[in-house]
Amino acid sequence: MDRIRAKNSHIAVVGDLMIDHYIWGKCERISPEAPVQVVGVAKESILLGGAGNVIHNLISLDSRVSVYTVLGSDESAKLARELLDNAGADSTAIIEESGRTTTKKSRVIASNQQILRFDDENRKDISLSSQESILSTIKQNIHTYDTILLSDYGKGVLSEGLTRDIIALANRHNIPILIDPKGDNYDKYRAATLLTPNKKEASLASAIEIIDGDTLQQAGFRLKNDLDLKYGIITLSEEGIAIFTEDMQITPTVAREVYDVTGAGDTVLASLGIALSSGLDIYEACEFANKAAAIVVAKVGSATATLNEIEEYEHSLNKGKAESKIKDFFQIERISKRLKSQGRKIIFTNGCFDILHRGHATYLQAAKELGDILIVGVNSDESIERLKGESRPINPLADREYLLASLESVDYVVPFLEDTPYGLIEQIYPDVLVKGADYVGKEVIGSDLAKEVKLIGLVVGKSTTGIIEKISRSQI
Repeated sequence: MDRIRAKNSHIAVVGDLMIDHYIWGKCERISPEAPVQVVGVAKESILLGGAGNVIHNLISLDSRVSVYTVLGSDESAKLARELLDNAGADSTAIIEESGRTTTKKSRVIASNQQILRFDDENRKDISLSSQESILSTIKQNIHTYDTILLSDYGKGVLSEGLTRDIIALANRHNIPILIDPKGDNYDKYRAATLLTPNKKEASLASAIEIIDGDTLQQAGFRLKNDLDLKYGIITLSEEGIAIFTEDMQITPTVAREVYDVTGAGDTVLASLGIALSSGLDIYEACEFANKAAAIVVAKVGSATATLNEIEEYEHSLNKGKAESKIKDFFQIERISKRLKSQGRKIIFTNGCFDILHRGHATYLQAAKELGDILIVGVNSDESIERLKGESRPINPLADREYLLASLESVDYVVPFLEDTPYGLIEQIYPDVLVKGADYVGKEVIGSDLAKEVKLIGLVVGKSTTGIIEKISRSQI
């Protein structure tokens, strides 16, 4: 996740952009003119569709996006440009062809059920001059792109010639090129980095009906080898993603309640593109794409996932894994901001936690009960030595972090180098700052940054110093 955030990828999207028009209403009677439903219109909504879903996913994942497409000189084209500008995409390379119809899909939805769709579109290939213009502009900007995505909906933008030329250009510059394919003839996608067909699409394109693991493997390797792809990919819906390199490996999903699979394929394409451009390998990229898709299918409509949502989802999946709870200064600042935006109550405490004992566990459990999220700051080895002498710490920082993170009550562990955690508290701005009851009458560092300070009673007779003294006496 940190690599993806740090990269801030710039991705070019080439494909069929369209307008999704929704007419929402209720159906309470049948027309007297004909045996058809009469829908009383309540509202209308206009969204970007087609490649627009990929673009929205990329922007939600903090990517910079440049759009290449061809629209008509019509009202739908104006709407598309306006929606792109509002989303924050670069639409300067969009071409308008006089006489061409911008694809618009209108759906009539009554009582939450789609009852009719009508399409206004032109499926012919874009003109040769438009194809040359797109290729020329991509060539001019190729060094600024980390990845190129082709979103093919079969509406004429990705003609066979243009598709082949863009793939060749990307390969010459060693830029990953990922494609959401259309139709059953995949020959025009030859030599791409990867394609993202689902099981049904892969069956048609490979001429192998996928009914089990063996036929899945046969279809995946046929597509990979026949089309000279760097990676073979077949998306398996709730089963995950099948990856074909030297062998077949399935990256599984984690079960979530599915509300709507609309747009999940666009999410997979976008998240794979961002992950690979950020330096993740194909297996890590597919894991990332699975998590993004899991978030999207739990929403209604053509939804998107954000990096914050994926990070929170990862944390929920790895809650029992100590390593996932250990963060640094910058990570915990970002996490704290996200938690606050969600209205979560953050508790902070700190200490050396040199030899973890029952007193620590009881104290941390009581601290967690004061709010939603418990963040524990832990002194570095150097700061403990300065505070307690050369004989301390007994346990190195890595061990102390791991043991703290293993406790169910602890959500995050963050080390700090200074003698006090003031700088760390400044990164977090907790709702509640917690210290032990031995701080009664003493200054609590960071109390000016927290909304309130709570002192928690300590377990009598349980302390690191006491344990060390007992061990020392036993050795005399």
